[in-house]
Amino acid sequence: MSAVAAGAETQAVAIQAGRLASAVAGIFAAVGIRQADAEVVAADLVAADLEGIASHGVMLLPMYIDRIVKGSVSRSSAGEVVSDRGSAIVIDAGNALGQLTARQAVGLAIARAREIGIAAVSVRNGFHFGTAGRYARMMAAENCIGIVLSNTRPLMPAPGGAQALVGNNPIAIALPSAGDFPVEADMALSATAMGKIRLAAAAGQNIPADWAIDAEGRPTTDPAAAIKGMLLPAAGPKGFGLAFVTDLLCGGLSDGAVGSDVRPLYGDASEPYRCAHFFLAIHAGHFPVGDRFAERVREQAARVSASKRSPGVDRVYAPGELVWAARQASGGVCRLDAQTVKSLVETADRAGLDDFESSLFAEKGPNT
Repeated sequence: MSAVAAGAETQAVAIQAGRLASAVAGIFAAVGIRQADAEVVAADLVAADLEGIASHGVMLLPMYIDRIVKGSVSRSSAGEVVSDRGSAIVIDAGNALGQLTARQAVGLAIARAREIGIAAVSVRNGFHFGTAGRYARMMAAENCIGIVLSNTRPLMPAPGGAQALVGNNPIAIALPSAGDFPVEADMALSATAMGKIRLAAAAGQNIPADWAIDAEGRPTTDPAAAIKGMLLPAAGPKGFGLAFVTDLLCGGLSDGAVGSDVRPLYGDASEPYRCAHFFLAIHAGHFPVGDRFAERVREQAARVSASKRSPGVDRVYAPGELVWAARQASGGVCRLDAQTVKSLVETADRAGLDDFESSLFAEKGPNT
């Protein structure tokens, strides 16, 4: 019995993160992505699984590969800076992998903020970049407040509506901290991520009734109907309003796609996704508080973590602490749904890698 078939019995397959990242990078390289770029993207996908964010993990790989092969995702390592006016920079990503162009944008934002205090980088003609919080944390690690936004294709109606108008556009804000974990808020503006609904569909599970509506605007617990329908905004009009302005901060400022000009991520794989991103870095060192800001952040996060708990609650988490704790608890092992592993093996087969499954489970030592 294969490891994938065995995993089907428990619905979870444990794989060492390093081994998984190496195997996933091999698939990217097999379809023409430069090895160094393949390793960056693979590491980011695996990191999401380690952090308990499976909707942004390696389950995305088959879609990524399909788009690379069919030409809607470029094999380029970076986008083109098409405008640079000091504190305002625009990158045309040229449909390159989002993890690569996001790092390009973050590097520019940090360098410019370090020099002049604040910098915004907008990216057009982009592609999915994984979790927004990863890039906000990169800026926070350089003593910057990091703010990262992205738009998606329309997935949510206005409150009371039955027509998708805006995406569940993610927002992430990370702060420099002198504490043990990065302090951040990272959220999509829907009640849940579409990736979680796709995971439920793959597992044959129902979803909560307040996650989505069907194509006619009726509440549904059927993930298949939700995928064909619409996500519901988090907190109703508050989530919708934030998603609306995020769409314009990303696509509007970059002169890129907004609304339905952003195409379905799981639609025609030969058609570019065309999402847009926005990165803002604010360097704390340019304010009188200077390095003391990170200490103040640590103190306030510790205050949350130590706050009084409700009955039956074991632990209160400060913003960013739960993701950090999940990664610490993972022990460097990803626990993937068996269907996700099966899809990885099938994708590797299509890429011409016959020994992919054995590369995932072969014994190579405790740290591989």
